[in-house]
Amino acid sequence: MSSSYSSILTIACVLLTSHFNITYSARILGVVITPCKSHLIVHTAILSALAERGHNITVLTTIPLVTENTHFRHIQLETRNVRPGFYTKLINERPPWYVKMYENIQEATNYSNYSFNTPKMKKLMDEESFDLIIFGYLFNEFLLGLQAHFQCPVIISLPVRPLGSINGLVGNPPEVSYVPSLLSGDKQPLGFVERVRNFMYINILEELMLTYFYQWYQSDVYKSIFPPDKYPSLDEVKKNVSLILTNHHFSQTPIRPNVPAMVEIGGIQIKEKPNPLPEDIKSILDSSTKHGVVYFSLGTNVQGSFLNSSKVKIIFDVLSKLPQTVLWKWSDSEVPPGISPNIFYKSWLPQDDILAHKNVKLFVTHGGQGSVVESQHHGVPMVGIPLFSDQSSNMENVAKQGFGLSVDYQFLTEIDFNNAVQEVLSNKIYTENVRRFAEIYKDRPMTAKDTAVFWVEYVLRHHGAPHMQSPAVYLNNFQLLSLDVIGFLLAVVYISFRIIKVMFSLILGLFWEKKKVKNV
Repeated sequence: MSSSYSSILTIACVLLTSHFNITYSARILGVVITPCKSHLIVHTAILSALAERGHNITVLTTIPLVTENTHFRHIQLETRNVRPGFYTKLINERPPWYVKMYENIQEATNYSNYSFNTPKMKKLMDEESFDLIIFGYLFNEFLLGLQAHFQCPVIISLPVRPLGSINGLVGNPPEVSYVPSLLSGDKQPLGFVERVRNFMYINILEELMLTYFYQWYQSDVYKSIFPPDKYPSLDEVKKNVSLILTNHHFSQTPIRPNVPAMVEIGGIQIKEKPNPLPEDIKSILDSSTKHGVVYFSLGTNVQGSFLNSSKVKIIFDVLSKLPQTVLWKWSDSEVPPGISPNIFYKSWLPQDDILAHKNVKLFVTHGGQGSVVESQHHGVPMVGIPLFSDQSSNMENVAKQGFGLSVDYQFLTEIDFNNAVQEVLSNKIYTENVRRFAEIYKDRPMTAKDTAVFWVEYVLRHHGAPHMQSPAVYLNNFQLLSLDVIGFLLAVVYISFRIIKVMFSLILGLFWEKKKVKNV
C-alpha cells in the first residue's frame, strides 16, 4: 500500500513539475553583441542554464558560439571586424590612459551600433515580443533601449566586477574609502596613498570619463536608434534595470556592500563537471605525469600576430627549455614561433576542462577575469603577462594574494620571464595558496548557475521586481553625498549666526542707550 502511494506521489510531483515549467516558461532575449569569445562564454552560460530550465531563449551574437547549443535559438547578426590594428596598438603601445579609454569606448560602441542596424535585428524588433531581456554589457548601454521597445524587464550580465557607472544603474554605493577601483590594481585594506589613488581613479577616471563623456557619446547613439518622439530618454531607461549579474565573488575581494539588485555569480562559466577532453589533448595531459603540463594562452582576442615578434621569441625560448610539456594556444593560420618537442600548438583549447586536469602545474595567462577565475577555481598557480584593460589589475591581485607572479609585457626580458616561471613551478607555496583559496571560492550555499537562475526567475515572477530597486537610482551625486543637505544646514547655521549677531548688537545697543540716559 505504501509503495503504491509512493508511486502515485512521485507521478504527481513529476506532473506538477512539468506543469510548472510549461506555465512559467518565459520568452527571454539574450543580447550578446561582443567580439570577445570570453565574454560570450560568460553570458551564454547564464542563458544556457535558463534554457535547461525550460525557458524559450533567443540569443543574438555577432560571433559564432564557442560550442553548439541545442537548448536555445541562436541568431548571428551581421557585423564588422574590430578596427584593423586596434589590438596591436592596444598591446604594443602605451598611450595615456584617457586616450586608451576613449578608444575602447569608441570601438565597443561603434561595433555594437553597426550590428544593431542590420536587417536581422530590425526584423526581430518588428515581429517578435519577449518577457525579459538579458543584456551582455560592453560599453553599449544604448542597447538598454530594447527594454523600452519590448516593454519588458532587463537584466545586465557583467563579465567582470562593476565599474562606477554600472554600480550607479542600481544605486550600488561606490564606497571610495575602502573599495578599490577595478582599474587600480589595489587590494584591501587601503593605506592612505592607496586611498588617495583610489579617490582619483573613481572620481576622475570612472566618474568623469565613464559617466560624463561616455554617457554623452552613448546618448547620441541612443537617440539615433530610439528617437525621442517614440521612446523615453537614455537616462530614463537606465533607471529601469531590474538586476545586474556580476561575474565576481566576494572571496576574490574586494569586500563591499551590494544592493539587492547586484548579485554575484562569480565562476558562472565554469562547468560543475568538466567535459571529456578531445583525445589528442587528453593523451598529452595524461602522459605528462613526471613533470606535468604548462598551459599557455593569452585569451580569445589576442592572435600571435598582434604581439611584438621579439616578445614572442622570449616566451618561446623560455617555454621550450622547460622539462614540462607545454600546451600553447596559437592560431592555425599563423606561423608558430618555433618548433620544440615539448610544445604542442592548438588554435583552440577547452580551457576550463584543461585547467581541471590534475597534471596542469602552471597557467601562463594574459590575466583576463575569466581566465583568472577558472585558474583559481581549479587551484592552478599563474604567471601573468597582462596586455590591456583590467588584466594588469587582475594580475596584481593574483600576485598580492600569493597565487602567482606577473611580468610586464612592455619590458619583458627572458631573464624576468624565466625567473617568474621557475619560481612558480618550483615553489609549492603558490600552489598551496591557490588550492586553499579554491576551497573557499567553491564553498557556497548555491552554485553560481543556481544563483543566476533563481534571481532571473525571481525578476520574472515579480514582473521586474521593482521592490528591489534602490532609491539611490533617482538621486544625483549632490544628493547621494548629501551635499545639498550639508549646504542647507551650513546656510541655516550661517543665517542663524547672522540673526543672533544682529539681535546681540541690538540688545547691546539698547543696553548702552539706557546706560547713557541713566548717567545723564
